[in-house]
Amino acid sequence: MYSVVNPATEEVVAEVEMADLAATDAAIERAAAAFPAWRDVAPGEKARILRRFAALVDEHVDELAALEVRNAGHTWGNATWEAGNVRDVLNYYSAAPERLTGHQIPVAGGIDVTFHEPLGVVGIIVPWNFPMPIAGWGFAPALAAGNTVVLKPAELTPLTAIRLGELGREAGLPEGVLTIIPGRGPVVGERFVTHPAVRKVCFTGSTKVGQQIMRGAADQVKRVTLELGGKSANIVFADSDLARAAASAPSAVFDNAGQDCCARSRILVERSAYDEFVSLLEPAVKAVRVLDPTDRSSEMGPLISARQLSTVRGYVDEAEVAFTGSAPDGPGYWCPPTVVLSDDPGERIWREEVFGPVVAVMPFDDEAHAVELANDSDLGLSGSIFTRDLGRALRVSRAVEAGALSVNSHSSVRYWTPFGGFKQSGLGRELGPDAPQSFTDVKNVFFSHD
Repeated sequence: MYSVVNPATEEVVAEVEMADLAATDAAIERAAAAFPAWRDVAPGEKARILRRFAALVDEHVDELAALEVRNAGHTWGNATWEAGNVRDVLNYYSAAPERLTGHQIPVAGGIDVTFHEPLGVVGIIVPWNFPMPIAGWGFAPALAAGNTVVLKPAELTPLTAIRLGELGREAGLPEGVLTIIPGRGPVVGERFVTHPAVRKVCFTGSTKVGQQIMRGAADQVKRVTLELGGKSANIVFADSDLARAAASAPSAVFDNAGQDCCARSRILVERSAYDEFVSLLEPAVKAVRVLDPTDRSSEMGPLISARQLSTVRGYVDEAEVAFTGSAPDGPGYWCPPTVVLSDDPGERIWREEVFGPVVAVMPFDDEAHAVELANDSDLGLSGSIFTRDLGRALRVSRAVEAGALSVNSHSSVRYWTPFGGFKQSGLGRELGPDAPQSFTDVKNVFFSHD
């Protein structure tokens, strides 16, 4: 059994049984046995079940949000958005079974057609920072494409995934089509990689673990989608609306206490505007309401664990702290929003993913220098560009090596657009209209006229 702890109070909120190797194998084998029947369900019926699943999630948004507030320390506003995102993603991909079409290709001597064939069993490994939405990003398109799914939630945050699995069964998903397997990574996650019946693994987490999964999957030439670390840049040019850029910067990095691979944890500011921007940033940071997540006015909750708090403090202790926001006293893994000033791109806090409410600010000289600093990283997931110059916005957005950029905005994720990273931030894309195709093989069939 694993004790699930509320990070805001340090109290145990649930005991969850962790699957062993035998239980994991049994779940995978059930999913493999369920695959042929689910693959052959009529597209319209698959769509109806997914829409019913979405409707049930909608009916239970408050329940799911309350679970996430207690389990992950998310604010009420974030948790309700996350539950609603699962609903929206299910609705979006409920259209896919009836629209996942191949092509007729002109050829000599006959006709040629392509089919998108589902892979079989898909293993999904979900992280602790956004347990609900990332689960939905995986299972919704995979199910829509005709696959069966085994899903391992993070040990720290299994409760909403378990509940989503129950709602899926209530919606009409047959036994074995969506199975939630709480367990430890070296047991359940590793078995997803090594079991021959699992045809694809989707993993969201650290780059180090993603590399291990990719190496393991190579033995069976198993497909992977990897959404890994980030050290995203927020580039602020002097011609931008500085007040708007400074006011929006805290939410871009301190949302979910900075435990976000898309966090804009490096702010690059044109030198001529640097001092003004920093002076505008300070009151915006100090205004962030860091409160118990059950307080619906809270804008930032605690870190997920004592271990994560210790890691974040280790980075901060090495750095030049300019100013901080507030954080509660007493129980809980609290860390105040923290701003560090840096002029050395070799510093550890500038180069490594802190995964906490810490942002480093550095000046740049010109457009070329901004791009150079932004790209000076092994990671390339997300980022923002603030400027009023449309030509510059286009040039810089094309030059920055990242998979999801926003201009005069910090949004990274929209379920109707693709999401994923460059370089060591990942492999493949989630979300968007083409996501179901990533859970299929393309089969080509030629019919001779003879």
